[in-house]
Amino acid sequence: MPENFHIAYPYVALLLPLPLLVYWLFPAIKNRSTALRYTYFKRAAEVSKQKPKTASFVKRRPWWAWLIMYTIWGFLVIALSSPQLVGESEKKIKTSRNFLIATDISFSMGNTDWVVNGKRSTRWMAVKNLMKDFIKERKSDRMGLLFFGSSAYIQAPFTSDLRTVETMLDEADVGMAGQMTNIGKAIVKGMDLFQRDTIPQKVMLLLTDGIDSGMDILPLDAANLAKKDSTVIYTIGIGDPSSSSSDLDERTLQDIAEMTNGKYFRAQNTEALQDVYKTLDTLEPIEYEEESYTPKTLLYYIPLGIALILAITSVAINNLVLIIKRLKRN
Repeated sequence: MPENFHIAYPYVALLLPLPLLVYWLFPAIKNRSTALRYTYFKRAAEVSKQKPKTASFVKRRPWWAWLIMYTIWGFLVIALSSPQLVGESEKKIKTSRNFLIATDISFSMGNTDWVVNGKRSTRWMAVKNLMKDFIKERKSDRMGLLFFGSSAYIQAPFTSDLRTVETMLDEADVGMAGQMTNIGKAIVKGMDLFQRDTIPQKVMLLLTDGIDSGMDILPLDAANLAKKDSTVIYTIGIGDPSSSSSDLDERTLQDIAEMTNGKYFRAQNTEALQDVYKTLDTLEPIEYEEESYTPKTLLYYIPLGIALILAITSVAINNLVLIIKRLKRN
C-alpha cells in the first residue's frame, strides 16, 4: 500500500522561535559569587593593584551548547507536530448481521457420490471445501457454526474472526453429532444462539441431505419460532431427490424457507453448490460503513528519541568539561 508523509499539526511550527523570545524578553539569571568584606578593602585593592569583581555574574555558554539546545527544541516541536505516514483510504467494514451456518454431518453426508476435480469425494468434504471460500468472503458478518445429526451442538459462537470459523469447520467430520438427522433441533439450537446476541439482523443457512427423523420438535414448528424472532432461513438440499440413495425432503426445506422469508436451493453437485453461494452473496450482500478508514503510522517517536539522545549527550559533554577543568586546577 503506497504511503505519503504528512504533518498532522503544522501550526506547531510557530513554537520554533519561542526560546529566542524568552531570551530577549526575560533578564538573564545572575549567579551569586562569594565576596570578602573588611574595613580597608578599597585601600588593599589599590595597593595590590587588583580590580574587585562584582558579587554576581551571568554564565556564558559556548556557541555549540546553544546550537545543541535549540536543535533539541526543534526536534521536540517536530514531535509535537505529529509526523506520520498516511496510506490510501479504505472502506470500513460494518458488522451488519449474525450469519449462522447449520450443517448436517449425519452418516449420509459420508456418501461418496460427489465429484471434485475429477475425483470421487464424500458430500461432506465437497460441501466443506466450498463452504470455506464462502465463509472467507463474509467479511461484514459475524459468523457462527452449528453442526447437527441426531443432536445439535454449537461448534463456533458468533465471531468476526472468520479464520477461526474456518478452522473449526475443518476439524469437524461426519458422524460427530450422531447418525440421524434432526432438523427441528438444529433450528431451535440456532435460535438459542441468536437470542444471546444483540445484533437484530439474523440469518441462518441450513444444509442437509436427509429427512427429519427427530421426535423432539418438528422442523416447521421450529421454523415458526424463527419467523416470530425475525430470523431468515436459507435452506440447501444436498443431493438429487430422484436418486434411490437420497432421502432428501425438499418439501420441508421449501416450507422452512418460505415461512421465514428465505429461499430454498438444491445442490446436486459442487458446481450447483458454488452457484448457490454466489446467489447468497447477492441476497445477503456485504455491507460497508460510509465513512472511510485511513491507515496511519505515527512517527513522533523518531524526533522525540533524537531530542532525548542529544540532551543526554549534551549533559555528558558538559560534565566531562567540568571534570577536566577541575583536574587542571588541581
